[in-house]
Amino acid sequence: MGFKLAIDGPAASGKSTISAKLAKKLGWNHIDTGSMYRAVTLVALEKGINLEDESSYSFVKDLDIKYEKEKIFVNGKDVTKAIREPIVNENVSLVSSFPSVRKELVALQQKAAQHGDVIVDGRDIGTVVMPNADLKIFLIASVDERTKRRYLDFINAGKEVDLSKVKTDLEIRDQKDSTRKESPLIKASDAILLDTTDMSIEETIKSIIKLINNKRGEWLWT
Repeated sequence: MGFKLAIDGPAASGKSTISAKLAKKLGWNHIDTGSMYRAVTLVALEKGINLEDESSYSFVKDLDIKYEKEKIFVNGKDVTKAIREPIVNENVSLVSSFPSVRKELVALQQKAAQHGDVIVDGRDIGTVVMPNADLKIFLIASVDERTKRRYLDFINAGKEVDLSKVKTDLEIRDQKDSTRKESPLIKASDAILLDTTDMSIEETIKSIIKLINNKRGEWLWT
């Protein structure tokens, strides 16, 4: 069965970056569920459908979403960069709020996480996707720190954005994610809260490895 690690947290809390680097360090599988919802959002935008009409998302069940070497492909097309575009950021919360979309993707996520040691990150992993995970971590960081991280992501990708708008968008996303009816962003009752505001990526990874070792009862990595 393997060890199952669930990592949840709000936008720009570092969960995807941390999960990817941690998985690489440990040689574990990694499932970035947020990228899956972004991929669906990208396809919906490309199709030009009415994003507010849940019945328009019937195409989701036919999508072939795969991860290969830290890249995500949809129907064989590399969309790793495209899913990080601002237009996707602005609409992914809406798309991910639809029960039918979540049902299809959660099923894919649960199937992918069945075998081997795996790290799954998202917003409802510890509560919905893997409620029986061996270890659950809820990453947080101050909104100012998360704004800085998201802003730098855009700048490093060569995109000009307004810092204040980045912060506003994050606050709106937080509100939508935490109040939606279907699988809202909440900390599982048995999840460990980890505030990364003043922590580097490496410091965060080391902290999580310690938690894994403590849970397993053996010191496998440092």
